[in-house]
Amino acid sequence: MTATTDTGTGATAPATATTPPTDGAEQAREAGSLADRAARAAALASEHLLDRQDAAGWWKGDLETNVTMDAEDLLLREFLGVRDETTTREAARHVRAQQRDDGTWATFHGGPGDLSTTIEAYVALRLAGDDPHAPHMERASAWVREQGGVASSRVFTRIWLALFGWWRWADLPEMPPEMIWFPKWFPLNIYDFGCWARQTIVPLTVVCAKRPVRAAPFSLDELHRDPGRPNPPRPMAPAASWEGFFQRLDRTLHAYRRVASRSLRRAALRSAARWIVERQENDGCWGGIQPPAVYSLIALRLLGYDLDHPVMRAGLESLDRYTVRYETAGGEDGGQKAEGGTARMVEACQSPVWDTCLATIALADAGLPADHPALVKAADWMLGEQVLRPGDWSVRKPQLPPGGWAFEFENDNYPDADDTAEVVLALRRVRHHDQARVDTAVRRAVRWSLGMQSRSGAWGAFDADNDSPFPNRLPFCDFGEVIDPPSADVTAHMVEMLAAEGRGDDPRVRRAVSWLLSEQEVGGAWFGRWGVNYVYGTGSVVPALVAAGLPASHPAVRRAVGWLESVQNGDGGWGEDLRSYRPGHEREWAGRGTSTASQTGWALLALLAAGERESMAVEQGVSWLARTQREDGSWDEPHFTGTGFPWDFSINYHLYRQVFPLTALGRYLYGTGTGPQEER
Repeated sequence: MTATTDTGTGATAPATATTPPTDGAEQAREAGSLADRAARAAALASEHLLDRQDAAGWWKGDLETNVTMDAEDLLLREFLGVRDETTTREAARHVRAQQRDDGTWATFHGGPGDLSTTIEAYVALRLAGDDPHAPHMERASAWVREQGGVASSRVFTRIWLALFGWWRWADLPEMPPEMIWFPKWFPLNIYDFGCWARQTIVPLTVVCAKRPVRAAPFSLDELHRDPGRPNPPRPMAPAASWEGFFQRLDRTLHAYRRVASRSLRRAALRSAARWIVERQENDGCWGGIQPPAVYSLIALRLLGYDLDHPVMRAGLESLDRYTVRYETAGGEDGGQKAEGGTARMVEACQSPVWDTCLATIALADAGLPADHPALVKAADWMLGEQVLRPGDWSVRKPQLPPGGWAFEFENDNYPDADDTAEVVLALRRVRHHDQARVDTAVRRAVRWSLGMQSRSGAWGAFDADNDSPFPNRLPFCDFGEVIDPPSADVTAHMVEMLAAEGRGDDPRVRRAVSWLLSEQEVGGAWFGRWGVNYVYGTGSVVPALVAAGLPASHPAVRRAVGWLESVQNGDGGWGEDLRSYRPGHEREWAGRGTSTASQTGWALLALLAAGERESMAVEQGVSWLARTQREDGSWDEPHFTGTGFPWDFSINYHLYRQVFPLTALGRYLYGTGTGPQEER
């Protein structure tokens, strides 16, 4: 399959403000009843979304994260000896465009400077030839030193620097490749890690075992507080604490490295290589995400794979398909003269299945006929994407037949519960010419979904019962969430889907409903794991509870309504800043932030499901969507409202600003729980 980007559909550079409506357009949108204005907005949004559908039937918006993707792409190419001038120049334009006025780089729009991101961006610009004495570079390096220098950065950043001798391998945590052999009942076996983490850690055990050093093209002394002592000693935590225990375990692993059997280590490296190669997808990537791909390519190169080997060649080609190019204007940028031209952004992942099912739901709920060719074409494509072979999830569920959907174009190893639930809900909104095919696919999905339920009664995203307390405590694992425990948003989508399939009274679904009720926070909201944050969690859970049979008068639903009303912005919209994920800042930021189209859509979905259509909160929210819509039917949303790892890795899904407002407008106009059998 071939990926596409937003660039052909009017998108501009990531996180760039777009032109607001003119006064005349605003006046026109304020004319007429609220229902009339909502209908006009829904029609415009539907037309915009239909124009973006690929001829094959799918939708895909750009997936914007942060510049570490671009920096690490350049460092990978430097390490492999394949970095070229054009790629470097285009990547550097994008990196420079994301620099903040204080010289730093953030991990999300409007966020604070991040040390590791700033270090990696700085190194990328050094590779591109930027003078370390240029104003924008001096501001960056000075800020890095103020924050403690390279020594205070995350482990992954220091691994990248160690590849070029800018950091000592001996000063990094140890992860032995022999862990590939740990049985699944043994603590810290690779299946105790979330799928994204295990795909990254296995190749990194190879890299850390080999400890390669390529000749550094320049020094980075300016990024250390004391270049003569770049890694000053730090006191260890008390031995009785978990942190202290794992610090001492790391020392033991360093000692083991010195005495490990060479033949045993070679065998472990061969096993790791086999594991990596077996999990390469048909498009050459690993798991459909960028981090495992770059580390797998480095690991295999260190194990003797030539660059022209089919595995390596396919891997490098896959990374090229994860790029978005856009045009930048010249002018002053970061205190230096910036040249205009093509910029290159690397996506961490691509989301066609997710975008397609959400777009299908949005269009159907907004009144598009169930047999419309666009919906049928989307259904055909989604049916062809169902994963019908075992993957890593089957390690813990060996008897469970497959039947889920993944997030990406190619990711048969890791279908997920969230996509599976939403695809089924989307398929049921389409009047398809081959209903037997749809029914068969849905039966497989329901069976797989019920089989992936965790012991608690809830669902994680990719694995069942992936909730070991140990992986997150390892010194090596400071890069974000590394396990995949159940979450309220994924569980809610599963409950909503299973209830729609007539399973609302199934004891397994009732257990899930009980779990959701137990997870509601005192204020009335639910934590959002995969979207920002309490607005997303609450917007997911309330429709699910109502679909599962809870009345709108249920105390949990009323508390949720009260919370959403309490955090509505004065302009009528809803927004939530990613700082609500930051420990200690939850109360300050929960449900608070600049109004966005996607988050306003989520809040409205919950309120409408709770029977609040005639409430002032809903009227103001719908009015905000109609008032802020652009003339082309889209909404502007530079803010990041998606979550990879809470706080540590944030995502701007460029299609969220389209599908969720449209779904909310459609449900405001036509009601909730629409399906293909209902006439409009």
